[in-house]
Amino acid sequence: MISKYILFLILGVDACILFIQTSQVSISYSEARLLYGNPSFLQFLIKSSMDIFGKNDFGLHLIMIIFHLLSALLIYLISKQYITQNRNRIWLLLVFILLPGVISSALVVNTAGMIIFGLFLFIYLFPKIPQVWLNFLLFFYTFIDHGFSYLFLALSVYYFVKKRYDLFSYLLFLYLLNSYIFGLYIYGLPRGHFLDTIGIYSAIFTPIIFIYLFYNLYRRYLTNEVDYTWYIASIPFILSLVLSFRQRVEVEYFAPYLIMALPLAAQSFVSSYRVRLKEHRTGYKLIFVFSFIFLISNALLVNLNKNLYLFLDNPKQHFAYKMHIAKELSAILKKRNIHCVETDKKMQLRLRFYEIDQCNQYTLRELPINSTKTSNVTVSYKDKILYRANVTIINNI
Repeated sequence: MISKYILFLILGVDACILFIQTSQVSISYSEARLLYGNPSFLQFLIKSSMDIFGKNDFGLHLIMIIFHLLSALLIYLISKQYITQNRNRIWLLLVFILLPGVISSALVVNTAGMIIFGLFLFIYLFPKIPQVWLNFLLFFYTFIDHGFSYLFLALSVYYFVKKRYDLFSYLLFLYLLNSYIFGLYIYGLPRGHFLDTIGIYSAIFTPIIFIYLFYNLYRRYLTNEVDYTWYIASIPFILSLVLSFRQRVEVEYFAPYLIMALPLAAQSFVSSYRVRLKEHRTGYKLIFVFSFIFLISNALLVNLNKNLYLFLDNPKQHFAYKMHIAKELSAILKKRNIHCVETDKKMQLRLRFYEIDQCNQYTLRELPINSTKTSNVTVSYKDKILYRANVTIINNI
């Protein structure tokens, strides 16, 4: 019973931290494009949230936080298939919550958080409901997002190996249908983005955890300890590495699949730890400790990220700069009774969310931070200037 209290305490604290963080960021250009661009299932959910809770940062990010919390709950429930002790499941939950890529998927409005939840939901339901209902769920995923196409590929390989040719054909059909709806993402000539892809994976998972996930998938293949979760985790990951030899891979579509390997890796880690004598467990303890140091350091960096501006000469070098400025800028404009401007394309779309429309009455032109020109709009943090611009009245008479 105490493990349930710890579980919901962790989820509660996690939710509070995420809600606090949403109040400290602005809508980014990519988020604004998703919100005001082509219709999509995620766009429908976000707009529905804003219809209920208002056009604000809370309404914008609520759906992603809900996806994140449900995913955390699902990985805990899924881990019961692989890990016997509750305390080890709690540790796995903490690892999941603290992963850099998972934190990002909870704070940034994109498809990654939705795909993570969709994959965990499928893995959780796989042994619990009849195949016909799984087929309906997969058919539903077909129309949600292109990111689920790799789930269809992974499962088609799984069913082919199991000699379930009827399901193999069905999954291929879903893959082709999904590709027809959303398009294929294979393009370009060989350009060698393999190392870049490995670097992004390392940043998403931290280097130690990424290496261990890769090692665990490889080891399970050699020992033939593979199940449906292994196929879902490994096939898209291998595909991303193969594609990286010829194009820049959109890792946000592939990384959610590698996250599915966490319960497998946790099972192997716990088993390997237990079979060793106490004097031979030092290496595993060091791996665990260093992994958590990396994870906690990253979480603190994300939560206190604005303080990094104090140590940067160029604010635009900040990793989260694209998610700052717009909210503060809109507040400054509204204080001056300016509710519409004409500015560059990206900032224009971001300001639209904060009810600063486009017009030809005012122009907003950004200035370099180190420019000697006088600016009449300045956004700063703790006396550190982050953004300078000039707002000019246009005389159309």
